[in-house]
Amino acid sequence: MYFQFNKRNLYIILVILLFLTIINLGSFNLVSTLLTLPGVILAISFHEFAHAFAADRLGDSTPRNQGRLSLDPMKHLDPVGIFLLVFAHIGWGKPVQINTNNFSKVSPSKGETIVSLAGPAMNFILAFVLMIIFYTILLFVPEAGIMFMLSGASPINILMTMLYYAIIVNIGLGVFNLIPIPPLDGSKIFLKVLPYRAKRWIDENMQMISLIFLLLFVTGVLGYITSPVITIVLNGMQKVVATIFSIFI
Repeated sequence: MYFQFNKRNLYIILVILLFLTIINLGSFNLVSTLLTLPGVILAISFHEFAHAFAADRLGDSTPRNQGRLSLDPMKHLDPVGIFLLVFAHIGWGKPVQINTNNFSKVSPSKGETIVSLAGPAMNFILAFVLMIIFYTILLFVPEAGIMFMLSGASPINILMTMLYYAIIVNIGLGVFNLIPIPPLDGSKIFLKVLPYRAKRWIDENMQMISLIFLLLFVTGVLGYITSPVITIVLNGMQKVVATIFSIFI
């Protein structure tokens, strides 16, 4: 299932996003944006690549034929999605197209679930790897921690800040995409277990659900749900990485 809007609802969504963009311009921080942008590009590129890689491994060559089996950001970034992500904090990459009928190793339904899980899973894995790099720098450059806490424009502080933002962005993208609302990855995972009547109701009311979802995001209500989850995942990763380093140091 995917977003299906008539022109009226599409215009409503675009107006809301434009309004949100204008509001955020008032608090726009160029430095923070520049430091966050590499993490955003990295997160989206790896996320979409993971979808393509999983589909390819399961027997569907559609992503490969379309050039999506690559870590080249230009293959995965959508200009409008990136613009809105930077200024309105809601955006997207180019969706990876798959043909579930081409899956030769699993059933179409199971294959779609695996491909959907691959994106968020990749973001969590990438966040974990970046956190290991973050802690490694702290270990071999002791002053990096102090400089990171105090902030500043030194090269090491810029690197640490970019790494930290990239960790947050990847965790955030992973958590956000697990929300069970189309076209997010979570919908292709969790909606499969719903009864037929529930699925039918969702299909028939998709436009309303999508508008409500966007409204919850714009008003910040959605943040009250996702933020605690992101914090829990972040703290959990930090504890695991800290424990690993305590064993080998």
